[in-house]
Amino acid sequence: MDCVPPVAGSYKLERIQPATEGAVLDAKGKRRRLSEFTQGQVTLLAFMYASCADPNGCPYALTVMHLVKDQLEKLPETRGQVRFVSLSFDPVRDTPQVLALYGGDHSGARQHLAWDFLTTRSRRDLLPILHGFGQDVGVDIDKATGKPVGTYSHVLKVFLIDRQRTVREIYTTDYLLPAMVLNDIKTLLMEEGVKLK
Repeated sequence: MDCVPPVAGSYKLERIQPATEGAVLDAKGKRRRLSEFTQGQVTLLAFMYASCADPNGCPYALTVMHLVKDQLEKLPETRGQVRFVSLSFDPVRDTPQVLALYGGDHSGARQHLAWDFLTTRSRRDLLPILHGFGQDVGVDIDKATGKPVGTYSHVLKVFLIDRQRTVREIYTTDYLLPAMVLNDIKTLLMEEGVKLK
């Protein structure tokens, strides 16, 4: 899809909804509140699971986030202003230990921006978060056996959240374009008074 996004700062992102709160585990297994990762910085939050193999799903979101991260790292004035969060909806397999390894492969050594990989203790802790963000997830079932096959059906959604924990944009596959996400992040930073070159 060829799309030239509008110039950063030439438009306004509406306030869509408050970011949902919930109980999560960080990659060290420490119990945290999701709000610790969605306030004080512009946040790009993606729901994912580590074993997803759908090229238009989690791997695509991961690729876009890497591309945006690479561009932000070229802008010193964005250091410490933006964070990425990948939150698993597979708490059974995506344990903190698994996500520590998975996140280590993706977040990189440079800490221009924080990229946190989170999970939950159980589906019980996860469901209110999914519901609050409007993220539908279904467990795929083997028709022959009636047992789960280990994959999930979900619509890819990535959320852009401002410093005050308000969702300002929701991207689905068709609109999750690196240039658009980058300009939206820049737009929020400019709105908050960050001077960008």
